[in-house]
Amino acid sequence: MNNNSIVFTKEKNIYKWAVLVLAVTIFGTADAQQVSKKKLSKPNVKTAVIKTNAYLFAYFTGNSGNEEAIRFAVSNDGYNFRALNNNQPVIDSKQISSTGGVRDPHILRGADGKTFYMVATDMVSDKGWDSNRAMVLLKSTDLTNWTSSIINIQKKYPNQENLKRVWAPQTIYDAQKGKYMIYWSMQHGNGIDIIYYAYANADFTDLETEPKQLFFSPTNGACIDGEIIFKDNKYHLFFKTEGAGAGIKVAVSDKLTEGYVLKDKYVQQTKYPVEGAGVFKLNNSKDYILMYDMYTKGKYQFTKTSDLENFSVIDNAVTMNFHPRHGTVMPITADELARLESKWGSAKDIMSSTEAKEIKKTNIKADADAKHVHLPVKWGTNLASFKPDFTKFAGVTVEPKTAQDFTKGAVKYTVTIDGQAAETWSVTASVANNPALNGFYADPDVMYSEKTSKYYIYPTSDGFDGWSGTYFKTFSSPDLVNWTDEGIILDLEKDVAWGNRNAWAPCITEKKIGNSYKYYFYFTAAQKIGVAVADKPEGPFTDSGKPLVDKLPAGVSGGQQIDPDVFTDPKTGKSYLYWGNGYMACAELNDDMISIKPESVTVMTPDDTFREGTTVFFRNGKYYFLWSEEDTRSENYRVRYGTSDSPTGKITVLKDNLILAKNKEAGIYATGHNSILQIPGKDEWYIVYHRFNYPKGITMGDPAGFNREVCIDKMEFDKDGAILNIIPTHEGVKPLKK
Repeated sequence: MNNNSIVFTKEKNIYKWAVLVLAVTIFGTADAQQVSKKKLSKPNVKTAVIKTNAYLFAYFTGNSGNEEAIRFAVSNDGYNFRALNNNQPVIDSKQISSTGGVRDPHILRGADGKTFYMVATDMVSDKGWDSNRAMVLLKSTDLTNWTSSIINIQKKYPNQENLKRVWAPQTIYDAQKGKYMIYWSMQHGNGIDIIYYAYANADFTDLETEPKQLFFSPTNGACIDGEIIFKDNKYHLFFKTEGAGAGIKVAVSDKLTEGYVLKDKYVQQTKYPVEGAGVFKLNNSKDYILMYDMYTKGKYQFTKTSDLENFSVIDNAVTMNFHPRHGTVMPITADELARLESKWGSAKDIMSSTEAKEIKKTNIKADADAKHVHLPVKWGTNLASFKPDFTKFAGVTVEPKTAQDFTKGAVKYTVTIDGQAAETWSVTASVANNPALNGFYADPDVMYSEKTSKYYIYPTSDGFDGWSGTYFKTFSSPDLVNWTDEGIILDLEKDVAWGNRNAWAPCITEKKIGNSYKYYFYFTAAQKIGVAVADKPEGPFTDSGKPLVDKLPAGVSGGQQIDPDVFTDPKTGKSYLYWGNGYMACAELNDDMISIKPESVTVMTPDDTFREGTTVFFRNGKYYFLWSEEDTRSENYRVRYGTSDSPTGKITVLKDNLILAKNKEAGIYATGHNSILQIPGKDEWYIVYHRFNYPKGITMGDPAGFNREVCIDKMEFDKDGAILNIIPTHEGVKPLKK
């Protein structure tokens, strides 16, 4: 649960409970499946042994509309998940809840091996974080048809006037009692959240025992989002604590319902806020996955452990075509996976899911109406004999299974999902060197290093909600096509004392000093501009210790101190720093390159099309100034330019100065915030810029503005030196030859 605004006290709450009668109502599923109304039998107390080889992920997606509903995704390996039902709800929240929404679904296989239990928070966030009093219990024998019941704690038990919320229920089988125990967190009055438990009845439609306290943190912090894992004859209770520190901790006991001893350390492997810890064991492995919702970043993080004590991040191995919030993963069998695919799988999803390493998976475009999918592949792929290797899910076949020739046009594939009519799709493939970098990055600055004879791109690390990334990376290439991730070069949270947020829009320059080189990296942090220095283009970089620019220039009343650009005048050898959002400012750098001459600060905003992203270069005696117009969340984000006889202006704005804009026919939008590269010793130029993610960005609304991709295209001039219009492409540029 997202609970940033709640203030907790150190008062320990102990409540007495009495039982009331609760009427149980059984509802149908989202697609009007007929639900059986007869009583279900008591679970078998013997634990069945089931061979599982796939995974089911139950989750919700957000805080509005139908986002607060149960969704399913599946995986063959526990790392790569695909949403079922087009990432739409598999159960209608309005049919199963009292509030119209459910969150935090937990799914469990029963002890008999063939019955399944889900519990969820009965809540919609629009009514407030302290608005809910109920949970939802669900039961199924096939994973596709579910019966449900609502348990309102406040109505069921007396003396609950001060109950504020009932959050994140989960279920575990108590083998000693032969019953299913439900545990969840509750807050009363001004107290803190405590984890309670009660036993469900045999039909899993109600609670048959009074809630009792399961765990109260000895640190007096709130306890929410509990997850109990039984390992090595111990019960490990993962939970989120808030108040006196925040994060995921573990308490351990040799008894299910008492005696939990806190291991007083955080186990999440990030400094970002987290919630919703989920733990599952990998099939045919001794390893477990601990995953959690980094809810302020719009991301999930996966970690791996073999002992539930030491955790390593495995994010680079994990993929999802959806953005989950607090959910859980359960291992399933091949038959169960086939049943889920038959019910909610689609040919479009199968044709959008490939395992071939040559394919740029985030850029696959599938059209269900036309039954066509296009596969963008990396440079060097042999398309005359290419096997897309569509993901193999149980219950699904895709033919042909052998390598095909894609150089002669579309190849026909037939998709058959058990229980559905077969579909024939046309599949095309072509080399796409854009995006240039693998993943979400933006605001790229490009440099050729004389020291290493390589090209480097320094971008904003993107894909974080609200541009909330906190680190910078660099990528190197010998030819502008094949790029190597050189890793993090500056981490604001570790390396920059004066600004630990909003790592945006860096730039870099290489300076030869005697026989050695220095690299000066200018960056945005917390809407201020800093500088860090290194001896190598891939760092590590050391921050200067204070911001270089931290206030608006004289005469400017609005905007931000962001988007630095560094330029060294080939005529004079002087270096200049440019920056600004809403205004363009310039200052001469001192010889140390880590300070500016205050008296040289000049505001040189070219016209009212200027938004941000200044970049400057010199060609044939003329200074070119490029900038971005509109907002990075707009599909019309684009690049204009002007020229000057001086690096400090005045800028002449040409009549036809729009040089880079969206290409609707190609599905390319929001092309902006660029840098410029000249190939050393040649009049050969390239523009490096970002765009919305293709093809999903244009459908995402504002989040498209922080899910961006870096691209490279050729830039050319006419005989008078005017920059010719640049058409953004998927093809990009071919590898440069030395």
